[in-house]
Amino acid sequence: MSIWEHIRTYLINGQRLALMYVIQSKGSSPGRQGFSMIVDEKGEMLGSIGGGIMEQKMVELAKSKLTAGEFPPFIKTQVHRKVEANQSGMICSGEQMIAFYSLDTVHITLIEKVIACYDTGHMGVLELNSKGILFSENEVLNDPFSCAISNNQTWIVKQQLGYKNKISILGGGHVGLALSITMRQIGFYVEIFDDRRGLNTMENNLAAHKKHYVDYADVGKHIPEGDNSYVTIVSFGYRTDKAVLKTLVGRKYKYLGMMGSEEKVKKVIEELIEEGISKEFLSSVRTPIGLPIASKTPEEIAISIAAEIIQVSNQ
Repeated sequence: MSIWEHIRTYLINGQRLALMYVIQSKGSSPGRQGFSMIVDEKGEMLGSIGGGIMEQKMVELAKSKLTAGEFPPFIKTQVHRKVEANQSGMICSGEQMIAFYSLDTVHITLIEKVIACYDTGHMGVLELNSKGILFSENEVLNDPFSCAISNNQTWIVKQQLGYKNKISILGGGHVGLALSITMRQIGFYVEIFDDRRGLNTMENNLAAHKKHYVDYADVGKHIPEGDNSYVTIVSFGYRTDKAVLKTLVGRKYKYLGMMGSEEKVKKVIEELIEEGISKEFLSSVRTPIGLPIASKTPEEIAISIAAEIIQVSNQ
């Protein structure tokens, strides 16, 4: 459950919250820009703004503000070295600026829009300013985070929310299930495809945002191209892998990988070349898929694939 879903639960139950959001960070600050945390009136908390004694002090501050009643937005600077003002008590260097907001039932609709943004795979913009919090649906920023701070009384911060990257997992078996879990954990929008209805690993897959039952020979039309589209072929056999690859010919993805032993991969590639598929396209397929870490179990294979995808996405 995301922090936004937790916020919704608290607010629906009539509980007030303090939201702390790191709107700016410099140097080796443990709390990075975009880190967030909620605190209720009892001092129960979720999330993090950097940890340590600094976080403990900020939690106590948030709790005291909540106890006193509704409070206007304010920001607090924390410097992680010995200084005369705003010393956090930590010595890791760097500094961060934290915005504090009071949340109650009035904010439920806004929070539900944020949650829907993630559920549908769309994108939106969260704005934190000196007057409150706003959310714009279906808006895309040039930069994922923009920050304009005039002083402690005037600031506007905008952050892109939603899933920047989408992974299409072709194959709903054990590896597909493990990969769904891993890729969702690292912030991808996950869609999984298979042609076998009633497959238990598909039915038990709660990590994928969307599940599709399709003919592998037509699956290409269901997968968007682009620099934010990642495709993994982890189906149950070489014939289905081959069918999938044929339907993806000519399409452009940030990442395209196929699982299989060296012998299986060699056979698939040779047959596709004989059928007229270009060597240029086939050379773009990362196969055998994943980083070579001697992975054996579905979970280990999923980690090796995720690691290779992270490597590609960060290049």
